[in-house]
Amino acid sequence: MREQSIVSAAPSEDERQFEAALRPLRLADFAGQAKLKEQLSIAIEAAKQRGEAMDHVLLYGPPGLGKTTLAGIIAAELGVGIQQTSGPVLQKKLDLVGILSNIQQREVFFIDEIHRLQPDVEEMIYSALEDFRMDILIGTGPGARTVAMDIKRFTAIGATTRQGIISAPLRGRFGLVLRLNPYDVEELTRIVVRSARLLEVEIDSEGTEEIARRSRGTPRIANRLLRRVRDYAQVRASGTIDRDVAEKALNLLEVDRFGLDEIDQKIMQTVLEKYGGGPVGLSTIAASIDEEPGTIEEVYEPYLIQLGFLDRTPRGRIGTDRAFEYFGITPRMRGGAQSALW
Repeated sequence: MREQSIVSAAPSEDERQFEAALRPLRLADFAGQAKLKEQLSIAIEAAKQRGEAMDHVLLYGPPGLGKTTLAGIIAAELGVGIQQTSGPVLQKKLDLVGILSNIQQREVFFIDEIHRLQPDVEEMIYSALEDFRMDILIGTGPGARTVAMDIKRFTAIGATTRQGIISAPLRGRFGLVLRLNPYDVEELTRIVVRSARLLEVEIDSEGTEEIARRSRGTPRIANRLLRRVRDYAQVRASGTIDRDVAEKALNLLEVDRFGLDEIDQKIMQTVLEKYGGGPVGLSTIAASIDEEPGTIEEVYEPYLIQLGFLDRTPRGRIGTDRAFEYFGITPRMRGGAQSALW
């Protein structure tokens, strides 16, 4: 049975409600991403002054950085409603027609996982984004005809973890293409402080910093870890989170000082021990640890690369000297002689 990682585990309904309760509602309350917020602030204010729909926005970056939160914030700042869906849900053209035929003037239409749109739905959305019009085929056979349906001007917001696989025609219809980057410890500390206040959890500065440091640059993980540490503090301690309580709780969760969990460690041990540091292919790593290649590439690798533990090369993944040192593994290349696995 595949293990559930706190990093990649799909949130339960309870966790979704928990995360939603902690989401900021205004751009000023959204921590980090300073340049992105400045660009959005200007675009939002310009649209409000003109009384027009804001330009379409494509948000991309690793999971858990706040793409869905930002979509809600944009709608709130514009003072309009928001309709939400996702690429996998929009299976047919009629699904898209049903949503956009009812959309209101200047309303926000948020599409999560936009890279997973079906090809025929994607083709239909081109004219909706560019000309605010949809061509609908009525009837079948020789008597079929196409009817153009005008729709109200709206703002589309697409979110994706895989910007590189979005087609150029679709990407080109977004006026703003913005990347969300991993957060530093200081930014995550502010997020943990705010979440702890909302949850009415007593936590000191050292406990806050310890959770932030192990959150791998991701607010969603920071909030998940805070929740788990809160439970530990309530059951095994006095209810207050300090550094000692945070360390014990996070060690119990097998989240190390860099935020690496068991799956991260399996990936690195596979590359470093089993394949002597690489190069080794992504599919080989995935088969070795019984994990999906896409999950490794989208969820785990970006952080391991950010830490300087892993390199992507045309020949495959390679473990760095820093990784060998951190995991206490001796490289197979000794005395200048190159191992056959290198």
